[in-house]
Amino acid sequence: MPPGGGGPMKDCEYSQISTHSSSPMESPHKKKIAARRKWEVFPGRNKFFCNGRIMMARQTGVFYLTLILILVTSGLFFAFDCPYLAVKITPAIPVVGGILFFFVMGTLLRTSFSDPGVLPRATPDEAADLERQIDIANGSSSGGYRPPPRTKEVIINGQTVKLKYCFTCKIFRPPRASHCSLCDNCVERFDHHCPWVGNCVGKRNYRFFYMFILSLSFLTVFIFAFVITHVILRSQQTGFLNALKDSPASVLEAVVCFFSVWSIVGLSGFHTYLIGSNQTTNEDIKGSWSNKRGKENYNPYSYGNIFTNCCVALCGPVSPSLIDRRGYIQPDTPQPAAPSNGMSSYGATPSQSDMAAATPLLQSEPSLTSDELHLPGKPGLGTPCASLTLGQPTPPSSMPNLTAEAGLTDILPLKEEHVGHQFLTPEEAPSPPRLLAGSPLAHSRTVHVLGLASQDSLHEDSVRGLVKLSSV
Repeated sequence: MPPGGGGPMKDCEYSQISTHSSSPMESPHKKKIAARRKWEVFPGRNKFFCNGRIMMARQTGVFYLTLILILVTSGLFFAFDCPYLAVKITPAIPVVGGILFFFVMGTLLRTSFSDPGVLPRATPDEAADLERQIDIANGSSSGGYRPPPRTKEVIINGQTVKLKYCFTCKIFRPPRASHCSLCDNCVERFDHHCPWVGNCVGKRNYRFFYMFILSLSFLTVFIFAFVITHVILRSQQTGFLNALKDSPASVLEAVVCFFSVWSIVGLSGFHTYLIGSNQTTNEDIKGSWSNKRGKENYNPYSYGNIFTNCCVALCGPVSPSLIDRRGYIQPDTPQPAAPSNGMSSYGATPSQSDMAAATPLLQSEPSLTSDELHLPGKPGLGTPCASLTLGQPTPPSSMPNLTAEAGLTDILPLKEEHVGHQFLTPEEAPSPPRLLAGSPLAHSRTVHVLGLASQDSLHEDSVRGLVKLSSV
């Protein structure tokens, strides 16, 4: 091209050169695999909806029961009681009831559909590195496999806290974390698994759970009180029985609220106590800490002030999710292969090399000795070759005479004084590069080179590659 000339070189685009080996059996254009998100292969027992935006436990039957009870009870109240109460008392009753209803539903769905604080599991490399660190710390002089210890100890505000090792997630759980047996996840600041909300309650959704049960308590008391008020006002006009006949839905609402209000209000009071003392349900049931600062097992997480503990639990920032459930899975790094014009360095295609590598590993395949081998000047490619035992090296004078045109007898000369086998050193015995590291043949004392009459093309390529490799 003349200097200064633009010409076709300006419009030329460089394309990436593939360094990976390809075989004639493989298609030059591979189909693109659609990228998968992490929630699709999440190891825990969870269900995901809306492309991973909604995360719940698998057992959601009780959650639907909660939804039905709230929706049906509130719907009956707004349909049969609020019109009468708005006229007879004040229009603010349905307004306040609607605000409480939407707040209850919002906090319930926020608790049920969010990540409670699931800790990601360790990758195989991280788990192996952790076990290696544990072995180094505990001394690895003794033989045999020893599982990692169950606990570690850390100091938090002068109190010794044990960190337990999770054999499922392969991590040491941080303080206050626990493994949920229903969801099969380690949850940070685990409180409990609540079937009524269909999810675990942990660090990231505890405040919404508390606001849900607190607002539900107010809604239940509100509906129950005004349903009784409705029945009393109607009974004053038409009598008690006629009032029940005129508004049968009020009876159902009163029964549901009466049996629900005690458990809901009691649960709200219990969690108010836990927030004031900065404890979790799990810690309170186990009796891990004492509220009195002077005792030995005092709570190291409490700030010593009820107001401060409530502000930390309810007004602090919500920590981000650690599992990145909507992120894409990174593709695996492809195995490097030696570029040799579509052929592996052993002289066969990758698929053929895999077949040749797998054939000698069959334990039922017999090995042939030199007594059973009949090699004329130019052996047939369909005949089996001898098994070569690694041992005493051959004289170096036989190796320089190797050429690409030599037969198999030139490559592996048999001495008259050796009846059974020909001895070669490991450096002189050719072996496929795909079998050097990590293969069973690397630990064997015999290199098997077998052939089958039904695979002539396979052995033709294999022997030709063996000849070329030995000649080099």
